[in-house]
Amino acid sequence: MSNLAPEPEFEQAYKELASTLENSSLFEKNPEYKKALEVAAIPERVIQFRVVWEDDKGQCQVNRGYRVQFNSALGPYKGGLRFHPTVNLSILKFLGFEQIFKNALTGLQMGGGKGGADFDPKGKSDNEIRKFCVAFMRELNKHIGADTDVPAGDIGVSPREIGWMFGTYRAERNRWEGVLTGKGGAWGGSLIRPEATGYGLVYYVEHMIKYASGGTQSFKDKRVAISGSGNVAQYAALKVIELGGTVVSLSDSKGCIVAPTDSKGFTPELIASIAQLKVQRKPLTDASHDFKYIEGARPWTHVGAVDVVLPSATQNEVSGEEAQALIAAGAKFIAEGSNMGCTQDAIDAFEAHRKSEKGDAIWYAPGKAANAGGVAVSGLEMAQNSARLRWSAEEVDAKLRGIMEDCFQNCLTTAKEYVAPAEGEFPSLVAGANIAGFSKVAAAMRDQGDWWSWSLAHRVLVTSTQPTHAPPAPNTASLRTNFPAPPTTPEQAHKPTDPDITPQPAHQATH
Repeated sequence: MSNLAPEPEFEQAYKELASTLENSSLFEKNPEYKKALEVAAIPERVIQFRVVWEDDKGQCQVNRGYRVQFNSALGPYKGGLRFHPTVNLSILKFLGFEQIFKNALTGLQMGGGKGGADFDPKGKSDNEIRKFCVAFMRELNKHIGADTDVPAGDIGVSPREIGWMFGTYRAERNRWEGVLTGKGGAWGGSLIRPEATGYGLVYYVEHMIKYASGGTQSFKDKRVAISGSGNVAQYAALKVIELGGTVVSLSDSKGCIVAPTDSKGFTPELIASIAQLKVQRKPLTDASHDFKYIEGARPWTHVGAVDVVLPSATQNEVSGEEAQALIAAGAKFIAEGSNMGCTQDAIDAFEAHRKSEKGDAIWYAPGKAANAGGVAVSGLEMAQNSARLRWSAEEVDAKLRGIMEDCFQNCLTTAKEYVAPAEGEFPSLVAGANIAGFSKVAAAMRDQGDWWSWSLAHRVLVTSTQPTHAPPAPNTASLRTNFPAPPTTPEQAHKPTDPDITPQPAHQATH
């Protein structure tokens, strides 16, 4: 029994991945990968620290800061920093765990991590936020670097906050390097980075629509429901409009705006005005529009008939009941712009509908694939920093389009290989994304000695050359056990599978 505190968000993310792997043929073909899952579920390193800062009244304030350095098998740890009062270790472990496999799906050399603090920027002055960023980075700088860990922005961390933290890092370390992404364009940032997650989300769904329709349809004339009103939602909405679709909703933590069914939906001008409100940290209630505002509600049960659904606000924002409402509303495509935007009940509803209704079903894409565009362009920013180059917006956008197409095709072909769909059934993109991302990371970890599991053939060869005092024959039934529960201690993660092998030490903090 674990002596750790409950971590519901992380446990949900782990179970979603593990159940997908178990229900595919991956473990049948590669039974040793069960050990890889057990090891990969424990972060390589978790850093927690206090952040002491001074408010405008001269009073001392303190918050908790975190960095979860989850997996570096494919490259430096990579993942955002979130400043929000709900931040805790469970949420950051869930985000970091998802980030491992999302980054793997981009095809770029990036590991997975996540960090942040339980600091609430709302109600704080610009000077207080700046002071907090400086205090936060004075501690975090000891644990990151261009070839070690490259954070980025997330909720509560915009390019402005990235700038303050980058300046603090540069002053503390006396070094200019690509240690943060999402930087300003004049000092190392990449073009298209603010737009990347929203644009990439739409590019991914564009391939879903083309595949499902045999190339006869696109976003043109599609009604698209979007939640959220931050960067992801804003740029997804603008790209949908550019491609001929109609955006019918946006939302924030206080409520949602829904366009009437007979309207032309949101305009680029309205979205720009909402973006300005968000910069000023004001709610959607301050927006000027002729649409319906629904207080305390998400848009899913209010949007009427829709074709495409893009949850782009936060985790678990589509419930099982809301999933059924979207299916009843005729939605054909849903892709997560937010991380783990759908609850497990919602995912189960979408997947059950995909199997029962075949080509007429709703088709679901998980965030680790659909919203990978943001971290993909962060990876491109890292490449530009390393080479001291700056690519044009057209170059970056073309690379982003290619990455999202490759990501979709990878998910599609992997799903067909390991979870063969029935005739007329769409392949499971959630299965394809989970298996493709996990397999790549697991293979890299094995090659680098992070886990091992000798095959039966290898064991037989060893025992045949050592007839005396040979270890007993392995119990092959152990290869057919169910996947393990999330390991709770480093010792469990590094427990050897062969009695003749000395365990490798767990990764130790360097600071």
